[in-house]
Amino acid sequence: MDWKDRKVIVTGAGGFIASHLVEKLILDGALVTAFVHYNSRNDWGMIENLSKETKNNLEIIMGDITDTFAVQRALKDKEIVFHLAALIGIPYSYEAPESYVNTNIKGTLNVLQASLHPGIEKVVHTSTSEVYGTAIYTPIDEKHPLQGQSPYSASKIGADKIAESYYYSFDLPVATIRPFNTFGPRQSARAVIPTIITQALTSDSINLGSLTPVRDLTYVTDTVNGFIKIAESEKTIGKTVNVGSGYGVTIGELAEKIRDRINPEASICCEQNRVRPDGSEVKKLICDNSLAAQLMGWKPSVTLEDGLTFTISWIREHIDSYKPNRYTV
Repeated sequence: MDWKDRKVIVTGAGGFIASHLVEKLILDGALVTAFVHYNSRNDWGMIENLSKETKNNLEIIMGDITDTFAVQRALKDKEIVFHLAALIGIPYSYEAPESYVNTNIKGTLNVLQASLHPGIEKVVHTSTSEVYGTAIYTPIDEKHPLQGQSPYSASKIGADKIAESYYYSFDLPVATIRPFNTFGPRQSARAVIPTIITQALTSDSINLGSLTPVRDLTYVTDTVNGFIKIAESEKTIGKTVNVGSGYGVTIGELAEKIRDRINPEASICCEQNRVRPDGSEVKKLICDNSLAAQLMGWKPSVTLEDGLTFTISWIREHIDSYKPNRYTV
């Protein structure tokens, strides 16, 4: 697909992955609209970190994904929709489950309904590997059962199924991308890798939750490439496609890799108030990415080691943007 002058909208554009996607789309020549969550500070989230030139080529619409009319106006006259707007922090979903249902399910419904208007050529809906819950088998393919082990994952399962229903019921050209754990520059402190890095840079103690869960970690440029390729491929319409590295690492091993690069003398501790409820903790996630290779020619290109190098460098330069000594739920 030639992205030049294509009318594209990215919801949740102020977020980590979405800001990188916006940057890539503009680089490829697309006419990009960023739908950013409204706030009275006129704060565009991670979009603020983009270059002045990139921001000058970007239309910003501020609104709320749960507002049906705001979403309809934002999607008017667009051709490609990338839907990334969501509440994503798992621990906070224990505190505010209704917010997750409203944002992740109703917000997705609003996007899908608005996308039924003529002119929309493709909708890319964003899922998460958390919908699989603790792996029954690994690597996890798209046929693996879905398990709502947190209010967050349950809300994303609901959103995924709403997207699926719009394909079957209304022939909407929607594809669902299911990224495994993405990391890289601009990621918030609610994610484990920035949590480890910021503590290693500022303290001799790295405090985490459980150290035994296994995660499949994908560098953000590879994930963004997955978004681009799933939008470009006609074979992905009506499909859900995993995007992940295919390799697993425990949180404890990950912490050691980062600690040894930054502050080898730092201790790594399991702090009880960071541990998720036992039945809610997803123990193991490792991606089977063979369908992504088959349908859209995607495969990861950045190793965990190189990705960590890039991420550590960025966070070191932006450490004042973080609060290393506070636990971010």
